[in-house]
Amino acid sequence: MSTSLSTSGSTYGRPPIAGPAEAGPQALCAREPRVPAERLVAEMVPPPRFDSVRFDTYDPDPGQPSQSEAVTVLGGFAAGLGGSHASGGGKRRWFAKKAPVPAAPRGVYLDGGYGVGKTHLLASLWHATPAEPALKAFGTFVELTNLVGALGFQQTVQTLGGHRLLCIDEFELDDPGDTVLVSSLLSRLVEQGVALAATSNTLPGKLGEGRFAAADFLREIQGLSAHFRPLRIDGQDYRHRGLPEAPAPFSDEQVTKAAYATAGASLDDFPGLLEHLARVHPSRYGALTDGIAAVCLTDVGPVPDQSTALRLVVLADRLYDREIPVLASGVPFDKLFSEEMLNGGYRKKYFRAISRLTALARDAKPLVSQ
Repeated sequence: MSTSLSTSGSTYGRPPIAGPAEAGPQALCAREPRVPAERLVAEMVPPPRFDSVRFDTYDPDPGQPSQSEAVTVLGGFAAGLGGSHASGGGKRRWFAKKAPVPAAPRGVYLDGGYGVGKTHLLASLWHATPAEPALKAFGTFVELTNLVGALGFQQTVQTLGGHRLLCIDEFELDDPGDTVLVSSLLSRLVEQGVALAATSNTLPGKLGEGRFAAADFLREIQGLSAHFRPLRIDGQDYRHRGLPEAPAPFSDEQVTKAAYATAGASLDDFPGLLEHLARVHPSRYGALTDGIAAVCLTDVGPVPDQSTALRLVVLADRLYDREIPVLASGVPFDKLFSEEMLNGGYRKKYFRAISRLTALARDAKPLVSQ
């Protein structure tokens, strides 16, 4: 059986969950996707989970005024991006100053804990901005850095420089190289009149803290911070508010049986999948799941090291974006990461992954016959 993945047709197309699966489940470990640069650009839109979200579908917590405030601020920000193109230098009229970079921040930065709806709001901003889809870009931080790797720095500036808005989800600076790269890229884009919006679990001035020698790159980090107005969003994880506890892991037999009974399902041994993720660039994890209706995993256990854990976080994000249920045997998802990891510099990433995988496990429960 061929393991190549088609990159034509629907960007995020996947079959509905329905069985039985005639040919048996697929294996993510058998897939080695290759993603051409043109697909990377074409996929810079909100993923399926956030394709239909809008500001009026966001449900602010009455006990958290910052959530309602965020909707108001972002709505005004979107309305302000409806001006026509500026003449000369590629700048917009709403960048009327002659200075190459305006003194005031020309972007918004949504800061808050996991599960408060930051990605929902970021996607809503993308949808609300009065510009053609071709003039708006939406992607994760990993996808943005990979785009630079695929196109080159100058071509990326040229490709995104004519946009009205660039939305960056999951903004994290995990190494000095990314810090310098993104700082330079965003500075060039702001000079060309591109508005910025980003989400993160870390305030702009704190990016990189606890992960590398941030003090050595303070100038770049402060330069990034200058592009954004921080907008704090408080609250609890909406994915688990008022919901029953996540289902306990199933047995290997139950997971395997469900995989064979579900059209479009994949079936992998968790340790083997972790090894495979090390051979696939994280920017391709979305393509890795093309056409997959449900991910079935056996023998789930604690992640052995931080590099593996960070790759798993990216996979969890892509599965969540694509609304792909995850059925698993082994340990519960809240036992994936060690106490040391959960107390370290990447702790917010790990808690986000636990939250999202738990939600996907809840979605997968109906796949197991009662």
